[in-house]
Amino acid sequence: MSTYTTAAVPVRGGTLHTGIWGPNDPEAPAILAIHGVTASHRTWTMVADSLPGMRVIAPDLRGRGRSNTLPGPYGMPVHADDLAAVLTALAVPRAVVAGHSMGAFAALVLANRHPHLVESLVLVDGGLPLDVPAGLSDEQVIQAVLGPAAERLEQVFGSLADYEQFWAPHPAFAGRWNDLLRDYLAYDLQPHGSGFRAATSVQALTEDTAELHRGTALLQALKELDHPVRLLRAPRGLMDEEPGLYSPDYISSWQGKLPQLQISDVPGTNHYTVVMDDPGASAVAAVLAGEVVSRRLPAGEPPAG
Repeated sequence: MSTYTTAAVPVRGGTLHTGIWGPNDPEAPAILAIHGVTASHRTWTMVADSLPGMRVIAPDLRGRGRSNTLPGPYGMPVHADDLAAVLTALAVPRAVVAGHSMGAFAALVLANRHPHLVESLVLVDGGLPLDVPAGLSDEQVIQAVLGPAAERLEQVFGSLADYEQFWAPHPAFAGRWNDLLRDYLAYDLQPHGSGFRAATSVQALTEDTAELHRGTALLQALKELDHPVRLLRAPRGLMDEEPGLYSPDYISSWQGKLPQLQISDVPGTNHYTVVMDDPGASAVAAVLAGEVVSRRLPAGEPPAG
């Protein structure tokens, strides 16, 4: 298990809580890991533990986790600038950047706004505009895409056990409960009156989700994409349904627009387990390790193996 520490990085309105796994060595290869729309940095625990010798830097995004009191406005450009502040504060000149779900959108905009900080991109089941029917309101998009994951933000729970009971029937985690998930859920709760609520700000969720299907910053980042990029698709979606967040046909249509985009499926995973359980976490870690190795080699020297 990797060494784990935290840092408080100054950003607009306060500090961005950041988890760091791996050696406290500025020379160690760095991976910036960005979580999803209602998640926290603890999403990445299992992936980070599969990357010994590497620094995995994972902030709680503005409006989430222990950064949930940071004020708006939110949106991908704001997150991108916060992420740039993290890399600068931790003296990371360039990083392989991984983003899961909404984190993949933030990763693309980071690469567009701060290209000198990004070595390459690994997008995990996210980053392409959401494939939703035209004319939906932001609230309808949230319900259609996130469903129960969004509804819980308004609920008050009496205890961690109640919160776990809320999640227990979720089809994405059926038969897949593990220590990471229990830690993730415990971290997600914060005191609220006589009970607890999930840490994600509803305002942050609303503002950010709007950008996932009609954000100009995202479309600009895709149009001007100038970094090596891989997209890892989970074949099943947020409710463990097929075809998942992105259908194979929709993915293929974007590959035609972005010839540098390398796409592969991560078999046996859904939108959550692609990073929060095996085989997904190990597969994502292997891709990230490969990116680190290939990007650190002298020009012209192929990776070993």
